[in-house]
Amino acid sequence: MAFLDLFVVSLIPVLKTLLITMVGLLLAIPRIDILGDAARHHLNNVVFYVFTPALIGGSLADTVTATSIASLWFMPVNILLTFIIGSGLGWALVKITRTPEDLHGLVIGSCAAGNLGNLLLIIVPAVCEEDNSPFGDKLTCSANGQGLVSLSMAIGAIYIWTYVYNIIWKYGNLSGKDIAKASTISIDCSGRTLDMLRENYTEALLQSRQSSFNDCEAPDDEYSEVQEHDITVDDVLDKKETLLMKIKAHLDALSDKINLKMWLTPTTIATIVGLLIGVISPIRKLMIGDHAPLRVFDGSASLLGQATVPAMTLIVGANLLKGMKKSGVGVWLMIGILAVRYVALPIVGIGVVKAAQHVGFVGSDSLYVFILLIQYSVPPAMAIGTITQLFEVGESECSVIMLWTYGMAAIALTLWSTFFMWLVS
Repeated sequence: MAFLDLFVVSLIPVLKTLLITMVGLLLAIPRIDILGDAARHHLNNVVFYVFTPALIGGSLADTVTATSIASLWFMPVNILLTFIIGSGLGWALVKITRTPEDLHGLVIGSCAAGNLGNLLLIIVPAVCEEDNSPFGDKLTCSANGQGLVSLSMAIGAIYIWTYVYNIIWKYGNLSGKDIAKASTISIDCSGRTLDMLRENYTEALLQSRQSSFNDCEAPDDEYSEVQEHDITVDDVLDKKETLLMKIKAHLDALSDKINLKMWLTPTTIATIVGLLIGVISPIRKLMIGDHAPLRVFDGSASLLGQATVPAMTLIVGANLLKGMKKSGVGVWLMIGILAVRYVALPIVGIGVVKAAQHVGFVGSDSLYVFILLIQYSVPPAMAIGTITQLFEVGESECSVIMLWTYGMAAIALTLWSTFFMWLVS
């Protein structure tokens, strides 16, 4: 297949993405103000809680089976490698450019997490529908591609909200109050918030430990001698209560560090549900297929999922408006991020995927190999902007990064997609 034909096939879906992005940008300007801050907030919630879970859950249930899932085991590993390699390169970049410490998490996250969702949901089906596509039948290619991209999107979302989320949290240097605000924790109990309860509990625990330390420093020998031979039931109960308090304190600290709440996002839950429906044969027969008794649920999820791509792309365009107004990122840092995402990562990705194919980890399906390769060449994930908004750190810098990386994606992603299709065809 001619290289020019492949270039045209790659360019069309990227142009479609950019056109929809420009519509979102125009809708966000103050004179029109259809996608202002409040509208973006509400639309983003609908996408996050409704559209995206419906798309991922429905696509996985339709395309993933117990047989096929065994052959896709390398995709989670491949995506994890993109995160690890990207974060390593990002760490080196912040050291070389001497980036302020509060922006380390943003830069590392931008280098690590790629847009494995809405961008691929546009590119892959569009490539399949082109007449010169190297991936065979259009309908089969589109159906399989949507399933593969949905799995990619689901796995990427899990890694973003566990791996990248905690990186940005760590480097954000947030106070305890900011962390509670960022995590949107607001629980009332007898007129007091959870923050007050934790502060009072921590203070009481510290006072208790200080009191115990002072007692040990100057003990009463006579009382100690009597106490050794006269242990009451109250003493045993006090020890149990102290042990329970210590365990609870450790669990609270562990919960704050891991932030389990962010693991169970709607995307993660939809992934689990979609995989269970697809893998468990009796449930699949009830819900999937033209003659399935409960096919109305699958049809409704598919209908909602179709709104995901245009809605997310409009939000991307609207968010880019902030990047056009502010410039809080240095030139060399921006060049470094572009070099990591569009030069270093794709080159490393070719070596990783080819090595995996050589040892038999990846089969000969050209569409599957193409998706594994393109996962290394996409711009940063838009969820990074959501995380910076949660922590209120590096928001304007994130907008600048998104503006330049998505602007350059028109050239870089087209060229890499062309090369990847030539490589697998």
